[in-house]
Amino acid sequence: MYRNVQVTEKSQERIEILEKIKQLEKEGKFDVDAENDPPTIELTPDNVDYLKTKRTNKWKNKFANKLGERFLDAIIKDNKLIIKDVEGLEYLSEMKNGAIITCNHFNPFDSFTIEEIFSLSGQRKKKKLYKVIREGNYTNFPGFYGFLFRNADTLPLSSNTRTMIKFMQAADTILKRGDFILIYPEQSLWWNYEKPKPLKNGAYKIATRSNVPVIPIFITMKDSNIIGEDGFPIKEYYVHIEKPIYPDVTLSEKENVEKMKNGNFEVWKNIYEEFYGIPLEYTTVKEEVNEEI
Repeated sequence: MYRNVQVTEKSQERIEILEKIKQLEKEGKFDVDAENDPPTIELTPDNVDYLKTKRTNKWKNKFANKLGERFLDAIIKDNKLIIKDVEGLEYLSEMKNGAIITCNHFNPFDSFTIEEIFSLSGQRKKKKLYKVIREGNYTNFPGFYGFLFRNADTLPLSSNTRTMIKFMQAADTILKRGDFILIYPEQSLWWNYEKPKPLKNGAYKIATRSNVPVIPIFITMKDSNIIGEDGFPIKEYYVHIEKPIYPDVTLSEKENVEKMKNGNFEVWKNIYEEFYGIPLEYTTVKEEVNEEI
């Protein structure tokens, strides 16, 4: 239960997570998760049906998607998820073909934010939105969220090479048939972290191979006047959707990946600096190299 009365004591766990994030930024370990998630169990090819081709998996998928929709409605109604403003919705609603959506990753609920934006764009009437998730979320996450991770429209990553071949094939099939895939190119989740983190290549490699655009979304935030059970203000989200970034057929895969990744980061950086009114700077301490003469 969330309430708009002042809670004096802040969650010790959240305080420790924030301190961990500060340390990770200082060390330049931007791709390391700060959350205390369950240990990862390897996902093997025979334990995942990416496209839900089996009858039982199709039924579970429909049930999980319905549960997810009801949960999303509930957290919006209860002000556990507050979407204050959306800019650039037309870039999503006018997309006719498949595309990859990229977004900064700062809260477990940010995927539900994108789900809501996907619905507002009108795309849900005819298309699906798949979410790329970490391996451990699929193989070893308990309870309600674990059920959604395993059975809703998700694409779990894997440390198993053969499973990743299946993953890439499924992603290509999904994009070629006109659906969307949400990918967090920062890789890590840092709770309430406002800055864009350095991006990994995966999303742009998939976009290049499937010849689809990337739609960059960056979510900025402000404190609301509602205090959550963790003692911290619930954030109000401002969703910024930017122009799609398309692969260039005249470039190699490597060149395309770099161009699209850099273009995505530049867009996020500009949004960050304009919204918060400060330059993007990190606290990362670079080690000095002493050269002997």
